[in-house]
Amino acid sequence: MGLVKTSFLFVGVLCLSTLLLCSADVHHYDFFVRERNFTKLCNTTTLLVVNDSYPGPEIRVHKGDTVFVNVHNQGNYGFTIHWHGVKQPRNPWSDGPEFITQCPIQPGTNFTYEVVLSDEIGTLWWHAHSDWTRGSVQGAFVILPAENETYPFPTPDADQTIMLQSWYNGDYKQIIDQALATGIPPRQPDAYAINGNLGDTTGCPNDTMFRMQVDYEKTYHLRIINSAMNEEKFFAIMNHTLTVVAQDASYVERFTTDYILISPGQTMDVLVFANQNAGQYYMATRPFSDAAAMPVDFITTGVFEYTNSAGGLNASLITLPARNDTNATNSFVSRIRNTNVTQNPPLNVPADSDINRRVYIAIATNNLPCNSSQCLVQNRIVASLNNVSFVFPRIDILQAYYNRTTGVFTEDFPPSPPVFYDFTGNLTDLNPGAGVGTRAVMLNYGDAVEIVLQATQLGAGGSHPIHLHGFSFYRVGTGVGNFNNVTDPSTYNLVDPPLINTVHVPGRGWVALRFFADNPGVWFMHCHFERHSSWGMDTVFIVRNGTTTETSIRPPPISGMPRCT
Repeated sequence: MGLVKTSFLFVGVLCLSTLLLCSADVHHYDFFVRERNFTKLCNTTTLLVVNDSYPGPEIRVHKGDTVFVNVHNQGNYGFTIHWHGVKQPRNPWSDGPEFITQCPIQPGTNFTYEVVLSDEIGTLWWHAHSDWTRGSVQGAFVILPAENETYPFPTPDADQTIMLQSWYNGDYKQIIDQALATGIPPRQPDAYAINGNLGDTTGCPNDTMFRMQVDYEKTYHLRIINSAMNEEKFFAIMNHTLTVVAQDASYVERFTTDYILISPGQTMDVLVFANQNAGQYYMATRPFSDAAAMPVDFITTGVFEYTNSAGGLNASLITLPARNDTNATNSFVSRIRNTNVTQNPPLNVPADSDINRRVYIAIATNNLPCNSSQCLVQNRIVASLNNVSFVFPRIDILQAYYNRTTGVFTEDFPPSPPVFYDFTGNLTDLNPGAGVGTRAVMLNYGDAVEIVLQATQLGAGGSHPIHLHGFSFYRVGTGVGNFNNVTDPSTYNLVDPPLINTVHVPGRGWVALRFFADNPGVWFMHCHFERHSSWGMDTVFIVRNGTTTETSIRPPPISGMPRCT
C-alpha cells in the first residue's frame, strides 16, 4: 500500500476482447484468508487477514471493469466479503453480506465473487461482512479513470491510500460474540491505526508509524478510507491544506479545508500540495462523537515527510477538532456538493413529483430481556430501525426470495415509526423496548424513493453512518430536531446534492435521501457502527424485477453459492 506514481501505473489484466475493441478489462485476484500473528502495543494478537497482510491487498482497476476474486477460507470459521460501494447491477449474488445475499464461506472451501463495476470512480474498499471480522479483513478498492477519461482536476504526481482503523488486542469475532452472549456492550478499541501502524503516542517503543515520503511542489492524491469499527474520524496533515475532490466514488465540487470528517464506511479522495519547508509533518486522526457513549480519545499519528528532510517531530503541533466538536462536523459535511463533470453519472435526482415511495425511519438503541445463560445483566442492549431490531436468518434472504422460500423474512417493514414521540427531546418516560424480526422493505423496479433517517435520543443518542448496498443515493436534505414533512422539504437541495453510499445522520437531527430503485435484488441497509449493526440496526430493501431481462436479477452463478450449515 505504498505511494503510487500515476505516470507509471501497472495493473495485470486479462482482456476478454480484442486489443482494439476492448473498452473494459477483466481482472483476477486470489484472496487467501487465514490467521496470522501481529505484535502491537507490546502484545501479540492472532488476526484473520487476507494474504497475510493488515490491511489486505489493494485492488486497482479502471472504471467499468469486472473483477473476479477467488476467496479461499483457510481460517477457523466462516465469513463473507463485501465490495463496499460497488453497485453490482443486477448481481446481488456477489454483494456479500452474510445471511442477506449469501451464506458464509466455510473453512476449507472457496467462493469466487464477480464484482461488476459501472459508474463508480475514485476510491472504495472491500471488507468482510460477518460478525466483526471486517476489523482485520479489509483493503482498498481503487477505481482509476477509464482508458478514454481523465481526472476532472490536474493529474496528481502520485497517489497514496490511507486506511483509518480500529485496533483491538484480541480476535474481533470473539469480542462481539462475547458481548452478545453476556448482554453488555463490546469493549473499546485498544488503539487506532493508520494503514496498520499505531503511531508514536501508544507508549510501546516497538509500534511503528506510517510514513509518506513526498517531494517539494508535487501534488499527492490521498485515498482516505474510514475502516474503523465504531468511530467517525477527523483527519488532518499539519501545516497543509486538503482539497476534497470525491466522496464514495463520485466526484464533488472541490473545496479546501484544514481537516476532514469521515464516517465508518465512507471514502474520500483528497489532494494535498507539498508546498511547505522541507521537514516532517504529522498527519493525525482522532474520533468524533456526539453520543452519550464516547469513544476513547486516542490521537493516532503518521508522518508526511519531505525528501531529504532532517529534524524531529513535535507532538504539540497537532491540531484537530475536539472529539465532540459538532460545529466542525456539521460545517464540513455541509460543504460537500455534487459537481457537473462528465466523469460523474448525469445528475438524476428524483423530483418531488416523481416520489412514489416514502420511508421515514427512526433510529434507536433499546433494551430487551437477556435470556442467555451467560448474561451478566438483566436487560441486553439492542438497536432498531422503526422499533424493529433485525434478526439475521440462518438461510440467506436473497436465495429465499429468489427461490420463493417462505418463513425466512416478511415483507412488512414499517414505512414510518409505529409511535411518534419527541425523537430528539427528553425521553425519560419512553418505553425502551423494541420488537424483533426479519422484515424487508419492498420496492417496485423504477420506484422513486425518499428515505428520511431520524436520529433519536433513545439510548445513547448521537449520529449514525448509514450504508445502503446496491445503490448510491443523493443526500438532498438535513436538519436539526424532528423532521417536519410539511416545512423541511422546502429546504432540500435538488440542484447539486452529493451522490454517496454512506450517510452521516447527525445526532439530534435528520437526513433525507433520494434515489431511483433501478437495481433489482436484495440490498442490505445498516448502521456502519459495527456494534449497532450487531444489535439489529439493520433492514433489507428488496427491489422487484422489472418487465425485461435487462431489468431483472441475473441468475445465480453456475458454480453455485456457499451453502448454509
